[in-house]
Amino acid sequence: MLTVLPRKVEQAIQSIQVLVVDDNPYMRKVLRNLLTNLGVKYVTEAGDGIAGLEAIRLLAPDMVLLDWEMPLLNGAELVRIVRSPGVFPVPDVPIIMITGHGQRWRIVEAARLGVNEFLRKPVSGKSLLDRMTAILINPRPMVRLGEYYGPEPRKLFCEPAAQDAVRRIDSEALVS
Repeated sequence: MLTVLPRKVEQAIQSIQVLVVDDNPYMRKVLRNLLTNLGVKYVTEAGDGIAGLEAIRLLAPDMVLLDWEMPLLNGAELVRIVRSPGVFPVPDVPIIMITGHGQRWRIVEAARLGVNEFLRKPVSGKSLLDRMTAILINPRPMVRLGEYYGPEPRKLFCEPAAQDAVRRIDSEALVS
């Protein structure tokens, strides 16, 4: 255990089943070890996006750690499929996207797809614990906003025209 956890967090982490979906066997092992060190007792692995989808369908895990870059079905495509209520049987499963790429567009795209949390590789035990705790202790409700289905956004994703209008109002307020 990395640190002394509040009892509520410790109990929540010990009771969940986590699915790790990554095409790299070494990264799956690293994530499994991190999860085990955090106290997670039930970890399942899938080596690609298609196996990950099937595992989500069959196991209905409490949380998914998902790599972005994978052959056949990448992480973004998997999230699009999972976040389809009425089509996919487990659309509300919490997803932490994990990637070696930290470009802003990926973070924004992950949020728009309905990912709960985002981590950049290499992943530390503390950052993983922080994201898991946020999901387990302070879960955001799942919402449908137009085409979007996923956790309630922390910030609204405005259309560019709406963002420009907000900027104009803000700049006019500064001039006044």
